[in-house]
Amino acid sequence: MKPLLRVFGALFVGLWRVLDGLRRTLLNLLLLLVLTALALLWWTRGQTPLADRTALVLRLDGALVEQYAGSTRQRALSQLQGRSVPRQARLRDVLRALELAETDPKISVLLLDVDELASAGLASLHEVRDALLRFKRSGKPVLAYAEHLGQKGYYLAAHADQLHLHPFGLIMLDGFGGYRTYFKDALDRLGVQAHVMRVGSFKNAAEPYTANAPSAATREADTALYGELWSRFVGELASARQLTADDITGLIDALPERLAKAGGQPAALALAAKWVDGLKTRDEFRALVLQHAGRDEAAKSFHQIGFESYLARQTGLVAKPNVAIVIAEGEIVDGETGPGRVGGDSTARLVRQAREDEGIQALVLRVNSPGGSVFASELIRREVELTRQAGKPVVVSMGDVAASGGYWISMGANRVLADPSTLTGSIGVFSLLPTAEGLLDKLSLRTGGTTTTWLKGAYDLRRPLDPRMERLLQTGVDQIYDSFIRQAAGARGKTPAEIDASAQGRVWTGAQALERSLIDGLGNLQAAVQSAAELAKLTAPAMVTYLEREPGRTERWLARLVDGAVPLLAEPAPPGLQDLLPAGWQDEAALLQAAARQGRDGAWVGTVWAHCLCRRP
Repeated sequence: MKPLLRVFGALFVGLWRVLDGLRRTLLNLLLLLVLTALALLWWTRGQTPLADRTALVLRLDGALVEQYAGSTRQRALSQLQGRSVPRQARLRDVLRALELAETDPKISVLLLDVDELASAGLASLHEVRDALLRFKRSGKPVLAYAEHLGQKGYYLAAHADQLHLHPFGLIMLDGFGGYRTYFKDALDRLGVQAHVMRVGSFKNAAEPYTANAPSAATREADTALYGELWSRFVGELASARQLTADDITGLIDALPERLAKAGGQPAALALAAKWVDGLKTRDEFRALVLQHAGRDEAAKSFHQIGFESYLARQTGLVAKPNVAIVIAEGEIVDGETGPGRVGGDSTARLVRQAREDEGIQALVLRVNSPGGSVFASELIRREVELTRQAGKPVVVSMGDVAASGGYWISMGANRVLADPSTLTGSIGVFSLLPTAEGLLDKLSLRTGGTTTTWLKGAYDLRRPLDPRMERLLQTGVDQIYDSFIRQAAGARGKTPAEIDASAQGRVWTGAQALERSLIDGLGNLQAAVQSAAELAKLTAPAMVTYLEREPGRTERWLARLVDGAVPLLAEPAPPGLQDLLPAGWQDEAALLQAAARQGRDGAWVGTVWAHCLCRRP
């Protein structure tokens, strides 16, 4: 009887599995149909032709970036779950939209909305400014309206034909620079010691862990760097508003008195100082725009379209590209990584892909990175060098920051261009190894054991750093710095001694770097593309493509369904060290977390870094 029951049981289980499989398949098909319908709705909505006299709205919220941080899948899932997603605008999208709108007969005016522009480097601002000036030369007006303008937003708004501020609005220019948090006393109280091996008098990335105040070298370098950047920034603002530099700095210096004379009204003060052209409420500004754009009766406003929606409408055949752009944005790390960081393996693979693609005749490496892992930087530099040696010219376009490891990966190129306000240089190396033997002592914890060589446990977070390990690492850091300046000397046609005089970990602006022959010239991304085309001897205008990691099918689907579908359930990522510290400590937390990480075998592994730990002004 039991064998018979087993047979019937097996048949029943088998039948159930078949039915369950059919059920899952049918549900998956139903879900696919729903997703397809949502995708079609997303794709077709708002695709009516543009009305005549439409206003293009350039609203820049959050950060202005070279590429979106994180994968498409991560961003889509976060939006579907209702979690906040960092607001970002891609620089290339902004520039492309402005370029297309210049000659689009449907676009009659550009509206600039930069109230919420939170993060942008000076080089990126210059790129957008130049695009705005080209748009203005088409004869179409640029109108800007603001309520609470920060420094970066005001820089762009100041280049509009007309800038209007809300009567209760304000403009805040607070200059460049800032304050670092110094941890030495706190680490001493905790019983944690930071062991720093470095080369370069100005290589101060790890200084906050070994001192309680800036060193004389740090003060000297920061004063020169920020002074140069601020002088250029103020001069460009003054030129845009037809003022003098003293008109701007004088108002900032006497702000309390000047504001009191203006009756405590920041907007009235801005108007009196000619920082803006007028004060208008929202409805008054809408009436002004209606003089340049057609009326949208349905919306009771004017015809308008956001720049991202405008780009999504653009269709047509694109000529086969012959110049590739590879983005190297963010911290340089070992291995694979997605957009927003520079992976030693993943970015090197993209450079190699450009080299091996027979249709690509030149490469532009767009660098916007403060540095990171030396090993990862060298992998990328070598691929750049091999591409140049293969006969394909490589031009580096430095963005907001291309310092330390960001400079390292640029050394293999034929030509290096930077913006005058790019932060670059920082040719130096350091290694940071924290130990917490004092903390364990405070907790009355002890360690003990047996090893067969002194290297086993020479660096253990719980024990004092073995002096032999410290000497070993310092020797390695010295060797890497020597390699750094020798490779830079070879790339720049200089002697190592000449490079060393401009190195020592010091950060320079693009203009200062040009004076010291650390780069070949000043120019934006467009100039870099033109330079690459010239080196490749292209007879026709360059056709450009961005080489990036291709998203998978799931990522593409999720990207299209961000505006539809129900929230999905997923485990939130555990907080990192950066999430647990107060605001302003995130950079230092990331450095500590990367400098001492636990390997697969449980041992703590140190990393040698070429990182400037510099912040964009």
